[in-house]
Amino acid sequence: MGGLNFSETNWPEMMEATISTLKMLGISGIFTIILGLPLGIMLYLWGRSDQTFLKAIYSVISLVVNILRSIPFIILIVVLMPVSKAVVGTTIGVLGTIPAFVIAATPFFARLVETALREVDRGVIEAAQGMGASTGQIVMRVLLPEARPGLLAGITITIVTIVSYTAMAGTVGGGGLGDLAIRYGYLRYQKEVMIISVVIMVILVQLLQMAGDRLVKYFTRK
Repeated sequence: MGGLNFSETNWPEMMEATISTLKMLGISGIFTIILGLPLGIMLYLWGRSDQTFLKAIYSVISLVVNILRSIPFIILIVVLMPVSKAVVGTTIGVLGTIPAFVIAATPFFARLVETALREVDRGVIEAAQGMGASTGQIVMRVLLPEARPGLLAGITITIVTIVSYTAMAGTVGGGGLGDLAIRYGYLRYQKEVMIISVVIMVILVQLLQMAGDRLVKYFTRK
């Protein structure tokens, strides 16, 4: 293996880093879905509204979403350090990175939600409107059920994206596998740590993608 020596790997520390990564992924993923789903629904509804006021709100929110999506995460996490400090009391470790994860991933997920809702058959929506359904009823009983496969695919893409965020967070002491790979694998030239960290993250992404694909396939109407 070209001088690699995995026997000296600190496996307890590697396990702890893996658990930290899973915590960051789980907590930020939940908050991203909680915030991004309604934001995506609002973008969809307001973007199709005939009211000038709602159109204006859509334009403003859409601009903010686009700006947040265009900023590289490594820059965003540094810019948001004061926000993390104010919200969770720290800028490092698992807690210190979660606000940045959520702020970065929520606009991304909201756009995926908006796209999934736009793909719902217009005829189904018009039929519900013809039966006197309210906007809330259309959203809950028509849009979300019909867009379920697309929403699940969006959740999968977003969670996988957050995995890459956790790796980049290691450059600013974010904890987890990314932090371990940077501190030991890169700065201390311990290639074994780098390799193991990458392998674990690849496996994690594959498992998440497989689970998401299965859910999408299950809920896709044939």
